[in-house]
Amino acid sequence: MERYELIVVGAGPAGLSAAIEAAKAGMKTVVFDENAKPGGQLFKQIHKFFGSKEHKAKIRGYNIGETLLREAETCGVEVVLNATVAGVYEGRELTVMQGDSIKHFKGDSIVVATGASENMVTFPGWTLPGVIGAGAAQTMMNLHGIKPGSRVLMLGTGNVGLVVSYQLLQAGCEVVALVDASKKIGGYGVHAAKVARTGVPFYLSHTIVAVHGEDCVKGVTIGEVDAAWQVIPGSEKTFDVDTVCLAVGLSPMAQLVKSAGCEMNGIVPAVDAYGATSVPGIYAAGDVSGIEEASSAMIEGRIAGAAAAYQAGYLEKSDFESIVTAHEASLGSLREGMFGPKQRGRVQTVTEEGIVLSQSLLTKGYLDESDLAHFPSIQHGKTGVYPVIECTQNIPCNPCQDACVKGCILIGNDITSLPVINAEATCTGCGMCVASCSGQAIFLVEEKPLESTAYVSFPYEFLPLPEKGDRGIALDRSGAPICDAEITAVRTGKAMDQTHVVTMKVPLDYASTARFFRRR
Repeated sequence: MERYELIVVGAGPAGLSAAIEAAKAGMKTVVFDENAKPGGQLFKQIHKFFGSKEHKAKIRGYNIGETLLREAETCGVEVVLNATVAGVYEGRELTVMQGDSIKHFKGDSIVVATGASENMVTFPGWTLPGVIGAGAAQTMMNLHGIKPGSRVLMLGTGNVGLVVSYQLLQAGCEVVALVDASKKIGGYGVHAAKVARTGVPFYLSHTIVAVHGEDCVKGVTIGEVDAAWQVIPGSEKTFDVDTVCLAVGLSPMAQLVKSAGCEMNGIVPAVDAYGATSVPGIYAAGDVSGIEEASSAMIEGRIAGAAAAYQAGYLEKSDFESIVTAHEASLGSLREGMFGPKQRGRVQTVTEEGIVLSQSLLTKGYLDESDLAHFPSIQHGKTGVYPVIECTQNIPCNPCQDACVKGCILIGNDITSLPVINAEATCTGCGMCVASCSGQAIFLVEEKPLESTAYVSFPYEFLPLPEKGDRGIALDRSGAPICDAEITAVRTGKAMDQTHVVTMKVPLDYASTARFFRRR
């Protein structure tokens, strides 16, 4: 039986972070993961993260994963792949399946960071090939370069459903609709808006009635639900699709902590502020102890790893408390705002600033013209180039403030505050704020009344890229075509990290509404 001072189960964001923190303190650490590649969900996440600089904001998930792996290697963490931990037993012993053999290990401490699995819902046809989880679609696209299908319907409008829908569009799929039984979109409004302006419709208060096909998916019927969640007769709509994606939540994979005898709070282990379970020496971090974003999982992992190192005598009390205090403050900021744990289940009608929330954004996925005058980051009719920030919800994110060297954008110390345009600063039109916004919610507008034209710059992450001189149609926030448009510039750079800033010329009357471009 081989012994390690710390054994981590799961090489995802929480597990790698825990292993790094413990190894930095001097612990002999090993990480077991059942997959062929480490990194967990990070390498499927091609979008930019939210938060602040310390949370890896505006950095893409796979880049964060690569950084963690390099850090783990530097710290001497041993990562063992294709290794399935079959059980955790008394005395912190583990059995690990590697190939055809089972090996026994003992850890002075164990961090369980097994993550979560996708939920499923049942309906007629749900077992047909072509009905897949949104995470599975992400794996196919972003890890293996395979299109999940050509025409896709997405069930679920939480962040996973919204983000994966956008990535399906990036992969060249047609997303025919986003469907949710809820009356309101569950994820960030900025995620919904970047999908909506491509022309994808939202069907809220709807669910799947049946999926059609014999050997594979050929179509899907949805229907509107009433207050009792029953489909209203006559409300059915049928779409020709070859793929149905399900983004209906995640469930913690807590089997190991439960089998180890840890006290459970429902389906998650009961843990203290350091991730310690009721069994001495066993910790839980990341989604296994409660579903949150990967940024939170990494911080929870750091805290658990530091706690294991302190328990083993590798950290002085003052050093441990200093590490934990810093991480807890960082974690606390991510948990603030209208999507934070304290707000779950509450009906919110106004922002932290007292501004009435856009009902159009919550029900249609895009801001209505009548909403625009209420927010301090949305302005029109100025001279020269000026930013328009269509971020209207209190989410933990502030890269735009750091991106503008001229100080045009202000958020302050509270990263959930709505961005504010600094009227005293002068925008240079560099486009860095457009490229840095994780929610793709910033636009640059330049109105030229003498020419009866306007120039609108917007974020673009699709291939093939438009080219200067291309002519097409400008789309509004809902994805509806509104006027002719001509591409006048396409900018990129290393600091923009593959987000291109595209500028199109439109008639002056459409300066406040043109937000996307489509070739003819």
